[in-house]
Amino acid sequence: MVYRVYVSKKTEYAGEDRSLFNDLKSSLGIKGLRKVKVYNRYDIEGVDKETFETAVQTIFSEPQVDDVTYSIKIDDNTFATELLPGQFDQRADSAQQCVQFVTGGNRPTVKYARVIKLYGHVTKEELEKIQKHIINPVESRLASLEKPKTLETIYPLPEKTPVIEGFIDMDKAAFGGFIKQYGLAMDADDLAFCQDYFKNQEKRNPTLTELRMIDTYWSDHCRHTTFNTILDEVTIEHEAVKASYEKYLAIKEELYPNKNRPLTLMDLATVGAKYLKRTGKLKNLDESEEINACSVKINVKLDDGSSEKWLLMFKNETHNHPTEIEPFGGAATCLGGAIRDPLSGRSYVYQAMRLTGAGNPLAPLSETLEGKLPQSKICQTAAAGYSSYGNQIGLATGHVAEVYHPGYVAKRMEVGAVMGAAPAKNVVRKRPQPGDVVVLLGGATGRDGCGGATGSSKAHSVSSLEECGAEVQKGNAPEERKIQRLFRDAEVTRMIKRCNDFGAGGVSVAIGELADSLSINLDVVPKKYEGLTATELAISESQERMAVVVSAANAKKFIKKAEAENLSAIIVAQVTDTGRLEMFFEGEKVVDLSRDFLNSAGAVKFAQVSVAADGLKDEVKVTDIEKDWTELMASLNVASQRGLVERFDATIGSATVLMPYGGKYQSTPAQAMSAKIPTLGKETSTASLMAWGFDPYLAAQSPYYSAYYAVVSSTAKMIAAGGDLKNMWYSFQEYFERLGKEKSRWGKPFAALLGALEAQLALGIGSIGGKDSMSGSFENIDVPPTLISFAAGVADAENIISPEFKAAGHYLYFMAPELDENGLYKPESMVELFNKVAKLIKDKKVVSAWATGFGGVAEGLAKMAFGNRIGVKVEPTMTAEDLFGKCYGGFILETEKPMRTGKKVGVTIPEYKLKVWRRVIKLEKLEKAYNGTLDGIYPTKAATQKAVKYENISYTERNLFRPAIKVAQPKVLIPVFPGTNCEYDTARAFEENGAKAEILVIRNNRPQDVMDSAKRLAQAIKTSQIIALPGGFSGGDEPDGSAKFIVSLLRNPEVANEIEELLHNRDGLMCGICNGFQALIKLGLVPFGHITAPSADAPTLTFNSIGRHQSRLIRTRVASVKSPWLMHHEVGDINTIAISHGEGRFIATEEMLKSLIANGQIATQYVDLDGNATSDIDFCPNNSMLAVEGITSPDGRVFGKMGHSERTTNFTYKNVPGVEKQKIFKGAVDYYK
Repeated sequence: MVYRVYVSKKTEYAGEDRSLFNDLKSSLGIKGLRKVKVYNRYDIEGVDKETFETAVQTIFSEPQVDDVTYSIKIDDNTFATELLPGQFDQRADSAQQCVQFVTGGNRPTVKYARVIKLYGHVTKEELEKIQKHIINPVESRLASLEKPKTLETIYPLPEKTPVIEGFIDMDKAAFGGFIKQYGLAMDADDLAFCQDYFKNQEKRNPTLTELRMIDTYWSDHCRHTTFNTILDEVTIEHEAVKASYEKYLAIKEELYPNKNRPLTLMDLATVGAKYLKRTGKLKNLDESEEINACSVKINVKLDDGSSEKWLLMFKNETHNHPTEIEPFGGAATCLGGAIRDPLSGRSYVYQAMRLTGAGNPLAPLSETLEGKLPQSKICQTAAAGYSSYGNQIGLATGHVAEVYHPGYVAKRMEVGAVMGAAPAKNVVRKRPQPGDVVVLLGGATGRDGCGGATGSSKAHSVSSLEECGAEVQKGNAPEERKIQRLFRDAEVTRMIKRCNDFGAGGVSVAIGELADSLSINLDVVPKKYEGLTATELAISESQERMAVVVSAANAKKFIKKAEAENLSAIIVAQVTDTGRLEMFFEGEKVVDLSRDFLNSAGAVKFAQVSVAADGLKDEVKVTDIEKDWTELMASLNVASQRGLVERFDATIGSATVLMPYGGKYQSTPAQAMSAKIPTLGKETSTASLMAWGFDPYLAAQSPYYSAYYAVVSSTAKMIAAGGDLKNMWYSFQEYFERLGKEKSRWGKPFAALLGALEAQLALGIGSIGGKDSMSGSFENIDVPPTLISFAAGVADAENIISPEFKAAGHYLYFMAPELDENGLYKPESMVELFNKVAKLIKDKKVVSAWATGFGGVAEGLAKMAFGNRIGVKVEPTMTAEDLFGKCYGGFILETEKPMRTGKKVGVTIPEYKLKVWRRVIKLEKLEKAYNGTLDGIYPTKAATQKAVKYENISYTERNLFRPAIKVAQPKVLIPVFPGTNCEYDTARAFEENGAKAEILVIRNNRPQDVMDSAKRLAQAIKTSQIIALPGGFSGGDEPDGSAKFIVSLLRNPEVANEIEELLHNRDGLMCGICNGFQALIKLGLVPFGHITAPSADAPTLTFNSIGRHQSRLIRTRVASVKSPWLMHHEVGDINTIAISHGEGRFIATEEMLKSLIANGQIATQYVDLDGNATSDIDFCPNNSMLAVEGITSPDGRVFGKMGHSERTTNFTYKNVPGVEKQKIFKGAVDYYK
């Protein structure tokens, strides 16, 4: 039987209703619209009525904030939307898993739809307009309003894999129609090459699976076809480019003497690193046959004085095409794909950077091109997707930036870059041998992502975009988190001979690249649903999968380890010695191809290059210094992006050295990201750094100069943050228009790569990796010729600095290298300056530094001032050109003492003003302009959240009770649910205070796993003194509410009884942070001290008033010391700690609030810079009642809080003053002494 329920938010919590209403009114101008009501509709089958009713109250809804109904009035203005069949629905999937935790049996079937009811006068035409605005046909569709009789889907049996009859005899004149008929990415030359192979070597027609697989294997995305095209004619009219080209030819001859090596873009991209390695300048490379990501050897300094050899890995990845057509899924899987590359290299990925490119997001809806989504919607939805994935998997996003240029209307730029690291001894790389097996690890396979590799390799038009639905990938971050955990086990990684992630091309590429000879059994590939054909199984790009080669002897042990982490693992292939790639499906050999043929990458391509003369124009006109400075700070590529940046978790991992925004007011943007190397169970001061360089407006003027200055800029940002040239490497991101056959178009990447080569040679630093995307065209619009430089390196966290001014009375200087006759920096001048600045920083003579760029010195001075609200008196000798001229590679330096070098810019002053040219500019005005431009796209304020002062609650009476049995090293149980991501941070926080942590993974892959997990959890509680529920996103915080996985299992009678026993008969402790707090309050353990039934009158935590995730540092004040957790604190103590949540808004009835105050159960409150409790969103990120951050049970032994006290360690958050460790973990341990 199918049960149906509709869940909607109560009026006071209906933020989605209000947001959608405002969007439809402002974006579409629906004048007659009066109100919008959104219902979450759940259909469920496979449970009895009692289970359904339980699920309604505990899983599908929360009685405190939701209204539940089992039917609604359907009229002409009511419609429903659902994901397309085959798309991963995280909400439905999480609901199924939650119900399984309740029943302990099989997972039921759940189908989800979003029902929208419009009130007022809406015409039929307006309704269609609204539906088109809400529904992206690439991923979703209108859903039926009727309740189905069954949710069971009958999948037709997959058809027998067809042979393409007549292929080997096809006339070349028919090639064009054939390519169009099958939607191939290959061109006629590739097709002819393919035909020749089958006709003359295989002497048969290919199967459809073979053709699709070859098309995927040879796609530009997988095989860099454009970059490997032979350039057989070069014409250069640009003198600087000509000089660089001649330099390249000389290097090429030195590297490959007497060899007629073809000229390609790939050679231009890689020759710099090869040459620098040959000449001894590029050191510490980690080289092997297995290429997963950029990898270098580093020494990691540990707190005991010893050091370890580690591998540092970094990778940049694009998902331009997927994000353009389906922004949420495309951006989410951009990050997922970036993570999997170094992860497949067996490193733990611990920090990410996001760099995106868009058209003007402020453009009116009417300017949206036919077939395109509005720029504002792409920007907002992509940000939601990328942040959702990163926040769920538990990856600190250390830096986020978006650049704007009209050319990105052609196609969105979505770039993710990540840092990973692993002890060198944990990484074993061996060539697979016959008899070895391939284990498919992780998620199941569906139709999502079929053709993604080939789709991203094409230029697009209006008609082609309508056919892209199957190319969209869907991410499942909790699944990839499990692989992260598994690969942190040295015993596991040492069994791995070779590993490949499932990105572009699916099984065909991920498994196909592992060895020269393979036999793959498609029948055993785990499926999301039945009915998948051999072709779909072979090329689906379903996410969160790894292909791992292990010896046959280690396979059983490896699989057992994977299953312990709640991962599916199955042998799907065997390494053979045939020199062929074979695939079998339902008793047939559907693929049988020569490895030599596959590796050929198709027909050899040729192109000609023409580089025209160009140059840079930077006209500086200042007519009114105040007006011009204000306009600069408000301009799109300078304005604040804080509303974008702070939706990304920046602090998970307890290793973030620089917050995205620094200073007392957290308003100065950091130019680089930095995090300590993720040493498990040990402390280190060795940190990684990463920065980017690129200016789309320079690129539009000159690809050559743009690429050169991109490299220079990324390097300067690293130096300004405390890096140095000796410990730095590059990885480039190329993103260009579709080149076709036009010489001038080929000239753009050609010139750009030569510019980048010139910079590499000048600085003595090589690009050791990169990613190219060569399809940035739509109709007649092209993306700007984009070459982004990502610089990565290591430094001691002690030496890392940030750009906000530190104090008044300091001196400011500007330094830049000398230019040569071609408009490039003189190499010796640049190297000398960069080394000089690095030494000044290391010697503590420079306290803050800013690498100048798009907005020149003027931009730098203002942004450096914002963080601590310190002003500047500018030297009268500073000209308009000095202040406003673009300068990539220059530095603004703040020093405590005067220097004899550099151009003096001015001094810092206590007044929050700019004193320049006998004018006084209020920095509040600049800051307001800076903050205002993008606030409508990426809000920083909530319309329903007003700044209200609250009483500072003070309860000084302590609960002095102590347990009868003392424990020298109390045991802390930390359960890991699907979606938990703070377990490592939590364990470290307890262990550094003397506790012993046990991390217990909850498994639910099979019905029996659920019951086993409940028994294991109950048994572990028996032997523990403390239960700590860590943060995360249990089940992705779906369906529509947090912590439901945790709550569902902890309500299991056996588990619940042991919790009661621990707390009330064994005097135990329990805490929950963030997601853990959400679980505690929904169980009733806070504030009641017992597990209780859900009640509409009980306190809860709901969505932040701003309607999105919030991540920053906040200040909390201790309001009560009743709890033993706070025994080492006094009332009034203030701690600066990290928050990162989307549902932290504490709500309760007035009666309950009074009771909590009287009983001393309000433990902590959010406070402003003066220490006063407030609802001001800059200090209270969620709009909690009374600014409540944490509460306790009546006796104080159960403590729930939103702030991540566990994330503060040595050297974290260096750019925000006043950060110290909170002593709650020490209090819990000392409670037992």
